[in-house]
Amino acid sequence: MTSRSYAEYEAMFDLSELPGSVLDCCAGGASFTAEAAERGVDAVAVDPAYDLPSAELVDTVRRSLPATAGIVDEHAASFVWTWYGDPGRKDDLRIQAADRFLQDVALAPERYVAGSLPELPFEDERFDLVLCSHLLFTWADKYDRDWHLAALRELIRVSRSEVRIFPLVHQGAGEPVAYLPDLLEALPGVSSELRKVPYEFQVGADQMLVLTR
Repeated sequence: MTSRSYAEYEAMFDLSELPGSVLDCCAGGASFTAEAAERGVDAVAVDPAYDLPSAELVDTVRRSLPATAGIVDEHAASFVWTWYGDPGRKDDLRIQAADRFLQDVALAPERYVAGSLPELPFEDERFDLVLCSHLLFTWADKYDRDWHLAALRELIRVSRSEVRIFPLVHQGAGEPVAYLPDLLEALPGVSSELRKVPYEFQVGADQMLVLTR
């Protein structure tokens, strides 16, 4: 359950400004929703972990902070530090994000909805922009092509305008996902674009998928 910062979201999703409403799908312990709400955005986060009792959620977030470093250590040659500068800055961003998330989920729990792909608890076209990081494609070894197609259709369903997904490679060594072109062909009436973003941590993972209704 990774705690990513607002700065990481800005770079991963190339966000220059935010629309009126945004969904962060499978948000984990990210601070994006809290900080977007501070900017006046109707921001909502969804994650299955939000169904946990409060004390267990806090513990899960705290325990995840050192755990995410294991994947980086195991595949050190597959990561670059150009954007972060060094591991210490990444760790600081994640700790600050976790603290901000835990503060906000206690103060505004209505912004944090329990749910998971491929079935989200929102009405059609609920959000102007839907963001999804480090789930689709990242875990393509766990979720197959049919799951990904159902998940993409669901993200599109709850979006009024645009869906952005990052990254487009497997976790760990960062191999490309072979069936991505096939998935895009299976979405009739939806425009797709692979757009370079100002963020790279996994080597070669510097593109997001943009889907537009």
